[in-house]
Amino acid sequence: MQKTRMLIGWLRAAAEGVVAAMLAAMFLTFVLQIFSRYVINQPIGWTLEVCLTLWLWLVFWGCAFVVSHDEHVTFDVLYKSVRPGTRRVFALLGSAAIVVGLGISLLPTLDFIDFLKIKKSAILKIPMRTVFSIYAIFLISAILVYAWRFISAIRHGLPEEHLEIGEILQESASEDEPEDAAAGRES
Repeated sequence: MQKTRMLIGWLRAAAEGVVAAMLAAMFLTFVLQIFSRYVINQPIGWTLEVCLTLWLWLVFWGCAFVVSHDEHVTFDVLYKSVRPGTRRVFALLGSAAIVVGLGISLLPTLDFIDFLKIKKSAILKIPMRTVFSIYAIFLISAILVYAWRFISAIRHGLPEEHLEIGEILQESASEDEPEDAAAGRES
């Protein structure tokens, strides 16, 4: 189990390194684009294409491998206002909807990405299949993550971070109560 956690930690750090490298490359390309356009008045055409491709890869790579479920922006007013049992049902329905929806779109998406092999980017002539292949990786990753969340919610319920601080305090107080009651009876 320890080796698995170490491997996951290493893979997560490597994925974060890839995001950092893509962000640095995009920033440097953007600075080059500004310099060439406004300082030497000779715009470089490929810089825009590189920035757009890196942005696409940065977003989908980050969402697939770096950003966890709880770090995404959510609108959870209804979710947090109901009891934990109802939250579990919401989490199961949400996970199932994501798995089914993305699962239905997977084969047509893969087919379309494969179709893009006949098209190339305008300046660098990169096959568009290569450019958009990151979306297929994202889809597969999201399907696996939410399938795992569905199975985990069935087996183990919701993780602690889905509970409000008041519920966590109530749980810890109820765990401490039998000892306090027993100590009160002894004195």
